[in-house]
Amino acid sequence: MADEQGPAIDQAGGDNVPRANILAQYVKDLSFENPNSPAVYQTSETPRIDVQFNIGSNGAGEDVHEVLLKVDVIAKHEDRTAFQVELTYAGIFQLSNVPDDQMQPFLLVEAPRILFPFARRILADAVRDGNFPPLMLEPIDFAALYMQQRAQVAQGGSDNVDIDAPIGQA
Repeated sequence: MADEQGPAIDQAGGDNVPRANILAQYVKDLSFENPNSPAVYQTSETPRIDVQFNIGSNGAGEDVHEVLLKVDVIAKHEDRTAFQVELTYAGIFQLSNVPDDQMQPFLLVEAPRILFPFARRILADAVRDGNFPPLMLEPIDFAALYMQQRAQVAQGGSDNVDIDAPIGQA
């Protein structure tokens, strides 16, 4: 068709369209603790659940970045821990032709959005395998959290945006 355009080509004839490829996804660290078993199974009260998470990225080579989504969950009955689970889920992303001003938003918003459903399933399975009802985390608005962190950084004068926030208590 006459109105279709092919990929953007720079003057040297190279493809300069921004691209993001997922090279790998994996569990980097997983820990499940059930310190008060079997007594914890003898209570009928619903535990209070605290969820914290952190997102970070590291360079892993030329145009390659490791993105880490760390989730810490603690469930307590009064002052006793019912369970604690910590997961660091990672993805390796190859980015090419991504403008510098879009690199951080991709690594701290889009990449975690891609990783989150997989991390969510792993957490749910780990909690279920500990003989508790599966923990089904609500979806997270990574863009809103990123913008909130950027605003805080702007007020503090730093250039580093690191998303580290609680995502809920029940």
